[in-house]
Amino acid sequence: MRTKKTTLTAEELLRLSTTGSRYELVKGELFEMPPAGGRHGGVAMQIGALLNAYVRAHSLGQVFAAETGFILRRDPDTVRAPDAAFVAKDRLPAGELPPGYLEMVPDLAVEVVSPGDSAREVREKVADWMRAGVRLLWAIDPATRSVTVYRSTDDFSVLSEDASLDGGQVIPGFSTNIKDLFS
Repeated sequence: MRTKKTTLTAEELLRLSTTGSRYELVKGELFEMPPAGGRHGGVAMQIGALLNAYVRAHSLGQVFAAETGFILRRDPDTVRAPDAAFVAKDRLPAGELPPGYLEMVPDLAVEVVSPGDSAREVREKVADWMRAGVRLLWAIDPATRSVTVYRSTDDFSVLSEDASLDGGQVIPGFSTNIKDLFS
């Protein structure tokens, strides 16, 4: 369940994040995000670990953990935090990563559907990511043991747990069996 609060900027949201609660900002509106459940956290960790191992072994860029904020738009600000994300090496800022939110769109965003997420909320997240320019989005649904792969809001496919998931042109050579995400 998300609670609508008030209109804020990304910078004001960053100051709030020190309170220990998780938030996202959508068109300036603050939404508190409850902690993830065990199944959600396990799946998010599994896909993040698999991506990180592959990306590091091939020096492709950086994988970001859940709760990393990405500024998707300004005025009003939208800050989303996927369950895992990848940014290609050539798109990363030079030097050290900034301590605040990343003012960029990841190449890959991974959203693990929580039991409390409505279909509408998932569609809104997907639309925000796609409008912002994410190249690939995986919506992993532990309840149905499936992954919806989005290349755009109109170009998507649903894969069952018997299929394999690959990084396409975004993470060339990456592949994993979907059923392994749930074990």
